[in-house]
Amino acid sequence: MGARIRGWGTALPTEIVTNADLEKTLDTSDAWILARTGIRERRIGSSTAELAIAAGRSALAHAGVEADSVDLTILCTTTPDDSVPATSAHVHDALGLGGGAFDLNAACAGFVYGLVTADALLSSGTASRMLLIGAETLSRITDWTDRNTAVLFGDGAGALVLDRTADEGQLLASDLGLDGSARHVLRAPIGGAIQMDGREVFRRAVRAMVDSATRTLQRAKVRPDQVALVVPHQANIRIIQAACDRLGIDRSRAATVLDRTGNTSSASIPLALVDAIHKDRLETGDLVLLTGFGAGMTWGSALIRWHAEGTDQ
Repeated sequence: MGARIRGWGTALPTEIVTNADLEKTLDTSDAWILARTGIRERRIGSSTAELAIAAGRSALAHAGVEADSVDLTILCTTTPDDSVPATSAHVHDALGLGGGAFDLNAACAGFVYGLVTADALLSSGTASRMLLIGAETLSRITDWTDRNTAVLFGDGAGALVLDRTADEGQLLASDLGLDGSARHVLRAPIGGAIQMDGREVFRRAVRAMVDSATRTLQRAKVRPDQVALVVPHQANIRIIQAACDRLGIDRSRAATVLDRTGNTSSASIPLALVDAIHKDRLETGDLVLLTGFGAGMTWGSALIRWHAEGTDQ
């Protein structure tokens, strides 16, 4: 048994903040931001629950299934609306979902952690259908006077409906990890804003992504040149390019949306995946490598084989 993707959906706030907008309040420029990050604009607004609800509703509609047929919901987020209860409780109620729900915080690797967890629960028979959501409102914990972080982050959400299948699931191999000794290089204290050592994050991020992706490919007995699409965490275009180069995967095979969304943490991988689907970048049998890293420092990679059922929904 395993998990198969049945449907997907995304949600972005309507307010767009461009690099030109940031030029008005920060000692920066569009050219500087674009060259160092690859970001042109980001979306801000709404609550984490509102974005998660919109993405979840879209995924359910695309899958053609009723909300109460969902046995378990995982909401991956670093920006819950409240300390208690979990934001997934709001999402569960608003959508009329069945079963249980919980939040999962593994920072920007959160969606991969959630996918691996969902696959395990479906494979064990604990659930037959799950809703996996990554949703963030990082604008609420961003210091908009700090040019080192204000240019990076945005808000958004992406969701997948996952069904248990008696056949081989789509998840072929995965790798999850954490180096808690580096938790200080990227953090946001309760009630405070994001603090980041950019150079150290860059150095660790590339290494973590490459090492994790390599372990995942090795476990699946897959060569880098067999990967049709890489869906990396959307943090920085230079990190994505460096990781692809070191993995031996052509940069053209990376799915990117950060030029339009900025860094949306747990939401970035599903946003990039759905964008690639809509652009017809996937065919039946394609190998897709999801890989992310984040505060903690966490990392996670997952290799999935794309199936035609998803594109026929």
